[in-house]
Amino acid sequence: MDSVYRITQWIAAALLPPTCLCCGRPGAAGLDLCAGCYRDLPRNRHACHGCAAPVAAGVHLCGHCQTHADHCNAVIAPWRYEAPIDGLIQALKFHGQLPAGQLLGALLARELVQRHPPTVDAIIPMPAHPRRLRERGFNQAAEIARAISAATGIPVRHHWLLRRRHTRPQTGLGRTHRERNLLGAFTAHPAVAGCRLALVDDVVTTGSTSTEAAQALKRAGASDVVTWAVARAALQL
Repeated sequence: MDSVYRITQWIAAALLPPTCLCCGRPGAAGLDLCAGCYRDLPRNRHACHGCAAPVAAGVHLCGHCQTHADHCNAVIAPWRYEAPIDGLIQALKFHGQLPAGQLLGALLARELVQRHPPTVDAIIPMPAHPRRLRERGFNQAAEIARAISAATGIPVRHHWLLRRRHTRPQTGLGRTHRERNLLGAFTAHPAVAGCRLALVDDVVTTGSTSTEAAQALKRAGASDVVTWAVARAALQL
């Protein structure tokens, strides 16, 4: 992404009054989101503690997480990947609308502070392969992580986890193919040893990406790994 365009977006977001990115009405509570659209956010009310998949009330783990020892301590995704959250994520991810990343990160930070008080040492954005980073010009997970860090004071460590292998896009792949696609995709820095870490991503679908990333961090000595994502998409089998 052109650096001048990026800087212009950040300056505009800082100087202009909050405006809802969903409907254009004045924003509320200092966010680029109005009160009405905030109420419309599709909350992921009953979610599996292991992968954030929707489950029945009172159920803590989905069937898959009951039978698979994943390496994340928890996956927190407060919303479902439905309107208007999906539109905000797509605006950031595919159209370079950086204010959407600021908004999503701020929303996620508020949710974490209110419902899941953070107890981590550092935030790690889900890394993109350098090839994809060159194509897109930015990492959407890093934009969200930056906003969370600004709200919580938790530092972001961009280089503690790297994507060493380019993988095909996960979109359209089922759980088994996603897991195979990601084998050996990540490598972690020795500095993670003994640290409690939060992986940040935009969307969790099957949890395959966060599980593979968490495995790399655990192998490097991280003591705890939790995933913070904006939304949980419908499970693909």
